[in-house]
Amino acid sequence: MSALDDTICAVATPSGEGGVGIVRVSGSQALPIASQVVRLRCGKPLSDITSHQLYLGKFLWDQYPTSDQVIQGTPTVLDEVLVVAMRAPRSYTGEDVVEVHGHGGPLIVQAICEALTQAGARMAEPGEFTKRAFLNGRLDLTQAEAVLDTIQANSLHSLKLAQEHLQGGLSGVIQGHRDTLVKLLAHVEAGMDFGEEDIQFIEQHELKEKLRKMVGAIEKLIESAQEGRIIREGIRTVILGRPNVGKSSLLNAILDVDRAIVSKIPGTTRDVLEESVTVEGVMIRLFDTAGLRETTDELEQEGMTRAEEAIKQADVLIMTFDQSQPLTEQDLGFITRYNQQPRVMILNKYDLPRRFSLDDFHRIVKENDSRDEHETAYVQASAVTGEGIDQLKRTIKKLAVGKRHEAGDSVLVSRLRHKVLLQQAAEALHNALAAIDDTQSAECVALDLRVALQALGQIVGIVTNEDILDQIFREFCIGK
Repeated sequence: MSALDDTICAVATPSGEGGVGIVRVSGSQALPIASQVVRLRCGKPLSDITSHQLYLGKFLWDQYPTSDQVIQGTPTVLDEVLVVAMRAPRSYTGEDVVEVHGHGGPLIVQAICEALTQAGARMAEPGEFTKRAFLNGRLDLTQAEAVLDTIQANSLHSLKLAQEHLQGGLSGVIQGHRDTLVKLLAHVEAGMDFGEEDIQFIEQHELKEKLRKMVGAIEKLIESAQEGRIIREGIRTVILGRPNVGKSSLLNAILDVDRAIVSKIPGTTRDVLEESVTVEGVMIRLFDTAGLRETTDELEQEGMTRAEEAIKQADVLIMTFDQSQPLTEQDLGFITRYNQQPRVMILNKYDLPRRFSLDDFHRIVKENDSRDEHETAYVQASAVTGEGIDQLKRTIKKLAVGKRHEAGDSVLVSRLRHKVLLQQAAEALHNALAAIDDTQSAECVALDLRVALQALGQIVGIVTNEDILDQIFREFCIGK
């Protein structure tokens, strides 16, 4: 990122044609710079307008390119615009911000940006407005990340989760643990400072109880990371099975569109096809894979290699079986081989005469797979008639997404960065508890608590050392 003491500008609306195109300016010189390219209809200088109020004006530019030369002279009106100024600190970035709302043509917004840069602004780098908001204390790191998650939300649930983080849901929980940890560390370090006077600022049993409680809460956050990631990114759902059991037909039925080529010829699907569908506010990312079988065809072998890789990364497997044909040894092999992820056993071609029943299949699965059945669901369906397809969609969501987020009674972690730092904090707290149990010195306990505090601070972007000093001086009369 470039220096933050200059003024930046950028287009704030998507590229292409639209009804409105917005150019945003932020920095200490935002108003003087914007004044050079915008004239208000009311005649007021831009510096005198009321903050957070729209004004009608004109975009003027006295220098613009023609086919072979640059013409300079009287400023030319290029668009009628609306202008709003948001004075610091009551703006997104915490700086003076001006937005110019013109018509949404690419040429217009490009001209506004060029005029602003000629007036003294520079083009912003990716994410620089949000970075300034963070550096100016308008957002913490989890909220800054939630801005991007809001923009990239692919479903109602992912949007809801992003907004919970943007409103401070996750940072509030992290900050609460951090505040508690700062106080505990302050007590431990105060005891170190007054060790010769045999003053104990916190009983060991109380310290251990509070640390255990915090570890439990942090480990719950870590456990939520899988569900949070799925909500943010979508449920990776892989359709697998031997050739000609109806995998591609099943994909088309779920999407309600002919996306995959359907053929009776084995090996038609050579690559992994990816499509998405939203079910009850959650995006399901569907991967149709090549039929798994022995073959000498190099292209088909490559397709199966890619299928195996997709299976490893799946959140849910759709294991497809042809109910109109007897189960084969290959079918039975799939049941025992692919049993590490939640899975839907779908008995396809339910519209045809069936060679085995659902009860028969239950028994066969139990005989061939000893794993816990709580992550296995069964659906009878027909890709041709659509019977059972809605049930299949709901089942996929149920297997991948728990009830905590829907109930709104807990905060979910959705990013790997948060999960890794929480794991570091939990490990450090476990080490601190072990140090207490082993009657190690207070310095060892304090060191572990500092590691945990640093990890939590990194989640929200807070420097910890000065906070600890402040806490010590605030709570204890050291000089008394």
